[in-house]
Amino acid sequence: MRILVTNDDGIHSPGITALAKALAAIGEVWIVAPDRERTAVAHAVTLHKPLRLHELSPRTYVVNGTPVDCVNLALLKVMPKPPAIVVSGINKGVNLGDDVMYSGTVSAAMEGTILGIPSVAVSQEGVDTFRFAVGATYAVRVVRLVLAHGLPEETLVNVNIPNRPQRGISGVRVTCLSRRRFHNPIIEKLDPRGRKYYWIAGERISWSRSKDADHEAIEEGFVSITPIRLDTTHHDVLDQFRAWASIIARGVKKSSTARSAIGRTGHLGP
Repeated sequence: MRILVTNDDGIHSPGITALAKALAAIGEVWIVAPDRERTAVAHAVTLHKPLRLHELSPRTYVVNGTPVDCVNLALLKVMPKPPAIVVSGINKGVNLGDDVMYSGTVSAAMEGTILGIPSVAVSQEGVDTFRFAVGATYAVRVVRLVLAHGLPEETLVNVNIPNRPQRGISGVRVTCLSRRRFHNPIIEKLDPRGRKYYWIAGERISWSRSKDADHEAIEEGFVSITPIRLDTTHHDVLDQFRAWASIIARGVKKSSTARSAIGRTGHLGP
C-alpha cells in the first residue's frame, strides 16, 4: 500500500518527518514536498516557471513549487502507481474555519481529492514548539479508518489536534468550519526612508458559527475532524437565483435592442 505525504511547511519540517515515520507502520510512504515553507499559498499552481524535482533519498523528493504542484507531480510523474491515500501535514499551527481557504496544507489534500485519491489534511496547534508525536498518533488513526471505509465522493478530511499531551486530549469531535474575525488585519508601517509598507497580519479576536464549530473543539481540548466538500455550490438558493436569471436575461436583451437602435439612427427615440 502506497501513501503520499506532502505539506506546506517544506521538506525539512519536523511535522512531515513525524507524519511519514508514523504512517510507515501502515504502508510504503512516498514524500513529495516543497523545498521551503509555502504557508498560505492556498491552491496555487506554478505556471510561469519550470518546476524542478530532486530525489533526496529513495521515495523522498523535493520540488521548487507549491503543495498542489507536489501532489500533481507525485501522482502524475513520480509514483509508479497512484497511492491509496494522500496525507498532508503535519502543519505547524491549526487550519480552522476560513483558514482552509488559504491553507497550502488543506489545498494539497484538496488536490488529491480532485485527482480521485482519498485525502486527509493534518494540523497541530502550537506556537514555538509542537507536539507532532501526538498529532501523528491521531493522523494514523484517521488514515486507517479512511483506508478501511473510504470517503464520500469529492470529500476530504481536515484534522486539527490541540496543543496538549496525549493524556490531556479530551476526545475527538466531528465539527463544522468556523468563521473568524481579526482585529487590525492589515498593519501599516514606515520604512527608514519614510515610505509606507504593509503587513497582512492581525490578531484573531472572535469566532462565529459556534454550533459544532472546529475552533470550539480545539479550545476544549478535542481533536477536530471536519469533512470538507469540493462542491461549494449553495444548493439551497439555486431556485432563487434561477428567478434572477430571467430578469438578467431580459435586461441584456433590452440593452442589446437599445444599442441596435442607436446604431441605426444615431440616437434613441422617434
